[in-house]
Amino acid sequence: MEGQYGSYPARGRVLRTTADLHLAWDVPYEPGTLKAVGVKDGKVVAAVEVSTAGEPAMIGLSVDRDAIAADRRDVAHVTVQIQDANGRMTPTAANEVAFALEGEGKIIGLDNGDTLSHEDYQSNRRKAFNGLCLAIVQSTGKPGQIRVTASSPGLKPGSVTVATKG
Repeated sequence: MEGQYGSYPARGRVLRTTADLHLAWDVPYEPGTLKAVGVKDGKVVAAVEVSTAGEPAMIGLSVDRDAIAADRRDVAHVTVQIQDANGRMTPTAANEVAFALEGEGKIIGLDNGDTLSHEDYQSNRRKAFNGLCLAIVQSTGKPGQIRVTASSPGLKPGSVTVATKG
């Protein structure tokens, strides 16, 4: 009976596992580019490329929001990527990153996702894990700008600015 609770098509009642959602295969390592193309009904519906990264050369920063409230509570998440000279993330990088902040905010925590790390979350430095780490920045009570700069020996530093609005 159509429209009745539980009257799903046969496909909807089939038990699904992650086995139907994930493809994996072994490919011998060679530097270069891998491209995966998704095709549906003979048409390309998705394509993704992954290229081999070079040696760490610079720090790239991104922020989840351009502006936060100047209320001493709002936060922005600043993501750090250790990148090669072409701006590609270097997934094996473990460089120690030092953070500096100017303006109407403060760093309230650092992390890198490494469950084995015993580094202090309240420090101003953190080692990258798999090429990434995170700084959580909190506003003060004054409108203005927060400028976060991340640096590491031998790498070009990166910085990002977040506005604090009253």
